[in-house]
Amino acid sequence: MPERTPGSAPDPSARPAKVWETGETLDESRVPGTRRLWLAGALLVAVLASTVTAVVVLDDDPDTSAKDKTENTTSSANEPLIPSQPPATAPSGKSGLAAPDSSDSAVDGSASPEAQQQGGTKPDSASRPSKSASAKPPSKPASLGKSVQAVNYPDRYWHLDDDSVRLDQVGSGSSSRTRDEATFKVVPGIADSSCVSFSLGDSRYLRHYQFRLRADRHNGSELFKQDATFCPRPTSFNDAVMLESYNYRGRFLRHRNFQVRLESFENSHLYRADTAFRLVKGLG
Repeated sequence: MPERTPGSAPDPSARPAKVWETGETLDESRVPGTRRLWLAGALLVAVLASTVTAVVVLDDDPDTSAKDKTENTTSSANEPLIPSQPPATAPSGKSGLAAPDSSDSAVDGSASPEAQQQGGTKPDSASRPSKSASAKPPSKPASLGKSVQAVNYPDRYWHLDDDSVRLDQVGSGSSSRTRDEATFKVVPGIADSSCVSFSLGDSRYLRHYQFRLRADRHNGSELFKQDATFCPRPTSFNDAVMLESYNYRGRFLRHRNFQVRLESFENSHLYRADTAFRLVKGLG
């Protein structure tokens, strides 16, 4: 190696390696503390791995997940009466409703039968309920006039408004016409005498049409008979019933936005209150 003369530039290739680049001192021994850094890094990795494992185990714990689940129910400030323990399935069986008047159960002979209801919605024949062998026709007639009162709006009753049924305020101060439009005759169901139908006279009945309750003249068809027949079911409210459609099982008459319509069963407090009605003395 050539000897460096005084005043000449230093040879860059002869620069000794720095300690932080190799981790070793000039005498090729390990820098003190390097092994501790490696151990600290390994410990950090182990802690992170155990933390991730614990999080995964907690997420998979069924007891912890079950505690976080809550039941979503619908409530309303305008719902003063609520059943305490509503069942999870749609009600079935007899309700104890007073027997309807059988004098108006026969179909008017002047009505001409039609092969198909105009504009109606025909249900699947497979879903049509079968008549129970143990069902007995009612033996005691009820009063001729009945009004249908909402349980959670006791000042409102079924009321005909241009042949559609609404839930309107009707009382002693209402006109005689309004009271008459809120009064119906409860008769044995024209499709099944163990259920009920609501007659208005002149061969007119309340029936569901496109899932809305309205008044129509009996056209003699089987579809009309089924649409105009409703089966009372028990409810948690005293002296009240739910009215299930004869040909659409699982759908009950309910008021929504003060219109009476047919809606599928829901296991909620609001639905049960909206579908509970009392048959009271006629207002007309």
